[in-house]
Amino acid sequence: MKLRQLCVVAVMAAAVPFAACKGTPAVPPRPPEPPAAPATPPPAPVPEAEPTQPVDDYARIKAMASDEIDRLGLFADIHFDYDEATLRDSDRELLNKNAEVLKKFDFIKITIEGHCDERGSVEYNLALGDRRARAAYDYLVSLGVPGDRLKNVSYGKEIPLCQDSNEECWARNRRDHFAVTGKIQ
Repeated sequence: MKLRQLCVVAVMAAAVPFAACKGTPAVPPRPPEPPAAPATPPPAPVPEAEPTQPVDDYARIKAMASDEIDRLGLFADIHFDYDEATLRDSDRELLNKNAEVLKKFDFIKITIEGHCDERGSVEYNLALGDRRARAAYDYLVSLGVPGDRLKNVSYGKEIPLCQDSNEECWARNRRDHFAVTGKIQ
């Protein structure tokens, strides 16, 4: 029996470590380590910007209201000598540029405003302002600008740019001003 007791003791001795672990759950085997994450990829290339279309001045300006177009200052004023309605050579150059703008933007209508300095009667200056506006009108028409896009008016001395009573101020007031007053749709 000794052998039998020895076997029982051996089995019990072998079972003792398992009995001690009975209250704690068995630790499952560790899963294998996940593969290392690849290095952060380089950022995606920035797509090349599409070349921007040049803004079509014609369409952009045509979409504007007349008063907005007028504020762009597309047209240069011309000036006159004292008591004259004759165009000076330097003013013809400005009128040539104004005509080019009118041809380029063939939908713009303008009013040519004739102005005078403070000297002279109201009636005289209204007539002189009319002759000044008519001189610019005729010159623009001679350059190929359709007359139905032009209107002329005289303000005489009623709307001065400058209020001083001196030659410098009077010279500024003797002018034709080109105001955008409409569009052809």
